Amino acid sequence: MSRYRNVGLFLTLAACWGSAFVAISAGLEHFPPVLFAALRYDVAGVIMLGYAAYALEDGAWLPRGRAEWAVVAVGAVLLIAAYHAFLFVGQQHTTAAAAAILVSLSPVLTTGFARALVPSDALSAIGIVGVALGLVGVAIISQPDPSNLLATDFVAKLLVFCAAASFALGSVLTRRIDASLPIETMEAWSMIGGALVMHLVSLALAEPIEPSAWTDPQALGALGYLALVASAFGFLLYFDLLERLGAVEINMVSYVAPIFATVVGWLYLGEVVDATTVLGFGFIVVGFALVKRRALREEFAHVNRLYSRE
Repeated sequence: MSRYRNVGLFLTLAACWGSAFVAISAGLEHFPPVLFAALRYDVAGVIMLGYAAYALEDGAWLPRGRAEWAVVAVGAVLLIAAYHAFLFVGQQHTTAAAAAILVSLSPVLTTGFARALVPSDALSAIGIVGVALGLVGVAIISQPDPSNLLATDFVAKLLVFCAAASFALGSVLTRRIDASLPIETMEAWSMIGGALVMHLVSLALAEPIEPSAWTDPQALGALGYLALVASAFGFLLYFDLLERLGAVEINMVSYVAPIFATVVGWLYLGEVVDATTVLGFGFIVVGFALVKRRALREEFAHVNRLYSRE
């Protein structure tokens, strides 16, 4: 039964996070991008902080010391603020599916950043090929025109790529800081801090907002879905699966989520994914498999051993 439970929860998480890209596209029709992202984490951050206070003992919901607050600062600036600001601004001019596919490059970039920041742990030749294939996939999806590198569609996809890079760099830096901060606490305070940073950026950009957005059912539905389902509920599923499956297997959700983004985007927004985008996604998946080949081999062997006992 645990086998089917894990599969069900994994697919549920992929559906939540994949459909979130569609909710972003829907909400961007009513809210300015950075403010929209900030509002999402105003709600999600409070909910996650409440969960951390409930689930953790001995006051572990509150960071202590310079190292723990440093982890929160990196998470707030890179994992939440930079990632979502780039993503929401970029997704104004690209499809939900294309954005989800570009974001799926994050695990590949994470490995690249990790190797670059730890020279003694350099990538093998095959690993370098994997990173290169991932970047080729991005180039195929973005389709840059050398004669017009400021084209709206290309710049939008470049911003989404920057979102993936911000998340990857933030993931590496949070692991490099020597702090034993529970992941629930780190996520909660990073969400709150990231929301504050994005509010400041939104104010600096003087983002306008139409009063009608606060009463429009689609706008409120998109905001509620992102805050409650994709963020609060989604991260609770993530924490549960992280303990059950481990980091390698949970990373695979990045490659299932675009499928849900594509289907929901087609059904709800009428978005169509072209063959070029699918081809680019294939390069990114192959790149991930090459970069993570040893971990994937060990993970599959471990899963086979567990399931053979049931």
